[in-house]
Amino acid sequence: MAASLIVPGLGGSGPEHWQTWWQTQVPDAVRVEQADWHTPDLERWARRVGAALEQTGEPAWLVAHSFGCLAAVHAALARPGRVAGAFLVAPADPARFGLDTVLPATALPFPALLIASEDDPWMSLPRAHEWAGRWGCACFSLGRAGHINVEAGYGPWPAGLGLFASLQAADTHQHRPAQHRIAQI
Repeated sequence: MAASLIVPGLGGSGPEHWQTWWQTQVPDAVRVEQADWHTPDLERWARRVGAALEQTGEPAWLVAHSFGCLAAVHAALARPGRVAGAFLVAPADPARFGLDTVLPATALPFPALLIASEDDPWMSLPRAHEWAGRWGCACFSLGRAGHINVEAGYGPWPAGLGLFASLQAADTHQHRPAQHRIAQI
């Protein structure tokens, strides 16, 4: 099975966060560490994600949260052959960081699923749908789930792990376009 790179957002997804729990649940999961978890720097963060992708023996799955989603997408598009797919949870709105024109508005060349929330303070649901459309991936709303982090009640998140497993399983149907495969999750 391909490795999964855990790409946290601002603050680094602490010990109670679902990403930290996933590291104990997902075989071959590796956390991408940042030098400074409190300063969002797209280029610096993307370089760390890119370096982690280069260290995997085969294409890896990206499991990203918040600003980590932006860094993951940025790094992945520079290395599309190194990415098996992306599970993008509660991305931060690129406009909050002046990155609307920096991040590509092109379909990702691998399967991806964007998980959003109706009341996420970091990105509205309409904006999440907009970015999912730009990236050519499905957008799945959890309803009123806040930022899908510890403060919103997402420590261990087995339902999310199930969504991730569904995304990985859907990718085995190579004869259908990625958007169609993921939309059936």
